Amino acid sequence: MESTDNLNSTRDIDNLIELMAKLPGLGPRSARRAVLHLIRKRALLLTPLADVMQVVAETARECLNCGNVGTLEICDICASDKRANGELCVVEDVADLWAMERSGVFKGRYHVLGGTLSALDSIGPQELRIPKLIERVADEDITEVILALNVTIDGQTTSHYIADQLGGRVRLTTLAQGVPVGGELDYLDDGTISAALNARKDI
Repeated sequence: MESTDNLNSTRDIDNLIELMAKLPGLGPRSARRAVLHLIRKRALLLTPLADVMQVVAETARECLNCGNVGTLEICDICASDKRANGELCVVEDVADLWAMERSGVFKGRYHVLGGTLSALDSIGPQELRIPKLIERVADEDITEVILALNVTIDGQTTSHYIADQLGGRVRLTTLAQGVPVGGELDYLDDGTISAALNARKDI
């Protein structure tokens, strides 16, 4: 009869594969390949990765001001006086903020909503960071709000809602050419994002 120890000899590895498979873009097969690669490169990859993940698990937090992810209560972008140029770029998710930063063309500050309005999912303005956005426009001497939401039905609905709430208080613009219908910022190349931002139009 096989011992319990032998039956459980791969349990931890199986658990790691199962967790990895839950990551975006990874299914069970890709997760198995990734875990095998990490194990084979244990000293070079697996151990340092485990150490860094432990640190991030303990220190990562959302910026209290904009919703970006970092290790401080106020992120570097919000804390920088150089970014206080009156421009506030509203994005759906942190991944979109990072995509905008990757393009290197935007020099203002950001506001992460944490999603979009969705009646089907019972997500209203209070479930998002829309009240905080309105507060920031009043408090931070914002002159322009750039609505850089994904070009989806929910994204456009959210843009129209925000435009209604802020209409008359501040200049409202939206990304222009280069962003396809149904497109998500995180999947666009840097050149496309730059063109869309530079050619933004008033709402």
